[in-house]
Formats: sequence, structure tokens, C-alpha cells
Amino acid sequence: MANRQRGFFGWTWYVTWRFLVLLTLLLLLLRFVQPPTTSFMLQSQYPLSHQWVNINELPAHIPLAMVASEDQLFPKHFGVDFDAINKAIQQYDDGQGLRGASTITQQTAKNLLLWPGQSFVRKGLEAILALGLEVIWGKKRILEVYVNVAEFGKGIYGVEAASQHYFNKPARHLSSKEAAKLAVLLPSPRNRNPNYLTPYLSQRVVWVERQMRQLGTGYLTPILK
Repeated sequence: MANRQRGFFGWTWYVTWRFLVLLTLLLLLLRFVQPPTTSFMLQSQYPLSHQWVNINELPAHIPLAMVASEDQLFPKHFGVDFDAINKAIQQYDDGQGLRGASTITQQTAKNLLLWPGQSFVRKGLEAILALGLEVIWGKKRILEVYVNVAEFGKGIYGVEAASQHYFNKPARHLSSKEAAKLAVLLPSPRNRNPNYLTPYLSQRVVWVERQMRQLGTGYLTPILK
């Protein structure tokens, strides 16, 4: 029995070690090569619209709008906001369901490698992958991949495809307000359109613009250099 247990744990450790090595190699590759697709794109039931754009070609207010709307602590945390996670767990314990607490790094990991839905298993994997992205990629690469793989509508992935679809122009020509309008499509992009915003979402745009002004145009400069 003892030999069998040692054999089982040895096999489990071997498989886990090989998986971690392969995952690390994949993340190292994606640090320098744009992802050809993502798990969310592969699972999409809609025709895909996606076009990669280098973050250096985007005006600073586009990533700033995403950070202002989704994760204002992005430059400061290490992939996981533990205070937000604790709050989400408390809300879950209070019967409010499992929601929120995902940083931009976690969202990038989810969009790239995981699946939709809410569960503790996926949240756990999301957090582990987020830590790996912070170590291997760094903030600039995480933000670049995020703005290129986030879903902004049914089958519309990345700010370039979203800008072309909704505003008929390349993302580099988006105004600050238009960037804020795209930012408020998250996290329910399939049910929202920046050209036909509800009163709530219109107020959300105003809030995002105010947050952008308060953070300042130089807020992301240290990580985008």
C-alpha cells in the first residue's frame, strides 16, 4: 500500500511538474509573440473580428480608460487584489453569489487560457496564472495583451476591432470619451453598444472620464515606457 501511494504521488508530482514547465514555456513565448487566438475566441459562437495593435501605437487615454474602469490599482498590485477577493468571498458567504474581484491581470489570464463562468476552481487558476503573468510578462505586456484580447461585443475582440466596428476608425484616432465608452462595455460587452448607451451607462462614462482625469495622463507612464 505504501509503495502504491508513493507511486501515485510520484506520478502526480511528475505530471504537475511537466505541466508547469510547459505552461512557463508557453507564457515565455507569448511574452514576445502575439497570441494567434485565445480560449474565449475559440469558444465564441459568433463570427470573429480581431486585429492586433501594438500598445505603443495607441494614445495613452485608451489603456488609461480600461484601468480607470476596471482596475485602478493595476500599476500597484502583483496580479491579485487580495482585499477585493476577501470582499467577494464575504459577499458569497452572505448569499450574493460569486462575483467580481478580478484584476486586469486575472482577466487577461482568463481571456487567454481559461473559460467563461464563475467558480472557485476557475478563480483559483485565474489567480495562479495572474501571478505567473506578472513575473514573466510584466505590466506593459499584460496591458497590451488585455486591450487586444478583451471582448467588446459579440465576436469583437480587442480595441482595434471594436474601434473599427463601432466608430469606423482605427483605435489610434479614438478620443478620450470614445475610449471611456468602450471601457464601460466591460464586463457585459454582448449586451452593450457604445453608440446606444442606457442612462446608467452614460453616467458610467462620465464617471470613467472623471477617474481618468483624477488619475492623470501620466499614471501609466512608468509601466508603458
